[in-house]
Amino acid sequence: MRILHTGDWHLGKTLEGRSRLREQEDFVDELVRLADEQQADAVLMAGDVYDSVNPPASAEQLFYEAAARLTEHGRPLVVIAGNHDQPERVASVTPLVNRQGITLVGMPTSEAVTIHAKRTGETAQIAALPYPSEARLNELLTTDGDENVLRQAYSRRVGMLMQRLAASFRPDTVNLAMSHIYVLGGVESDSERPIQVGGAYTVDPSALSTGAQYTALGHLHRAQAVKGEGVIRYSGSPLAYSFSEAGQSKSVTMVDLAPGGAANVEELLLTSGRPLVRWKARGGLAEVYRWLDEGRDPQAFIDMEVWLDDAMSLKEIQQIRKSHEGIIHIRPVYPEMAAAGLLEQRSELPVHELFLKFYQRQTGGALPEDSLVQLFLELVDEDEPGVREEVEGN
Repeated sequence: MRILHTGDWHLGKTLEGRSRLREQEDFVDELVRLADEQQADAVLMAGDVYDSVNPPASAEQLFYEAAARLTEHGRPLVVIAGNHDQPERVASVTPLVNRQGITLVGMPTSEAVTIHAKRTGETAQIAALPYPSEARLNELLTTDGDENVLRQAYSRRVGMLMQRLAASFRPDTVNLAMSHIYVLGGVESDSERPIQVGGAYTVDPSALSTGAQYTALGHLHRAQAVKGEGVIRYSGSPLAYSFSEAGQSKSVTMVDLAPGGAANVEELLLTSGRPLVRWKARGGLAEVYRWLDEGRDPQAFIDMEVWLDDAMSLKEIQQIRKSHEGIIHIRPVYPEMAAAGLLEQRSELPVHELFLKFYQRQTGGALPEDSLVQLFLELVDEDEPGVREEVEGN
């Protein structure tokens, strides 16, 4: 049986106000093509279908189209809800799609999912556990406020749930596990909104010792294997959703296995989606203009740092943005910032605080009038929608 493992689609997600819907449509096209070319017998989608609990209608339509296309020739699709998903929303169309071979699991349950491979005649048992928050489990795991105690209690509970689901495993079936969790040892990206308080809602790999031949995980956006019993793997997200993922190759995972056999895993690299890149123009604006004239990274979204001695004018900023519509951030770096070790800190500061520091540097310590700060925020808001609202909400 050949299993195609994917996850973390985040349909409806934007990048600083830029829509990613067209890229997500291209990904769905590529996924359907790969499923057909690779003769996938089933598709596992390991959570975070959407980017929010109330996704736009266009995102829901894209998911329904993807599900219909993937199962058009009798290929089963199993989807679990992730931490970004509203579980009831994900599972709400179950009565309409069950007969099409589409299984939607919104809330944690005690019953494994059974699927049949039309091509091989094999049966698979899937211990499918959607994102198991305390709220979704409808239980308080511990009254102790200690993070280590909660982590241990959470791991034990996840382990118990997985063991209960794995009770359906048989020697004559392909035995799989799937969940949307953060397993200790996995590498995170900035675009994954935390699913844990501190490090409390993390799972020890031992909790996934179910006897599954392959464990398909969702939540972490970097494709990676996790150390533990058997083969445990995150498929990663199909698109780069934050600049912390710049340069990452995106993929889905193909797993070939038979009852009682070892899993043969292959990473299938994706070509859809615009790359996210970082420009570090240590040569100043002259270097930026040269890169723009050369047509560097024409399809990319760009986070740019430019080393400067003097402030950029509004005309220069507008000229750069007009020269490449994919430029998301323009971050000036001044000699004293680098010398003082502020380079890493400044990306974490709110926009208005960055402006205050810049103004004080340019004026020898003077504070700007409130009207000037407001005008700056309005100008920023014209280029990067949503920034002012975020600042004012802090």
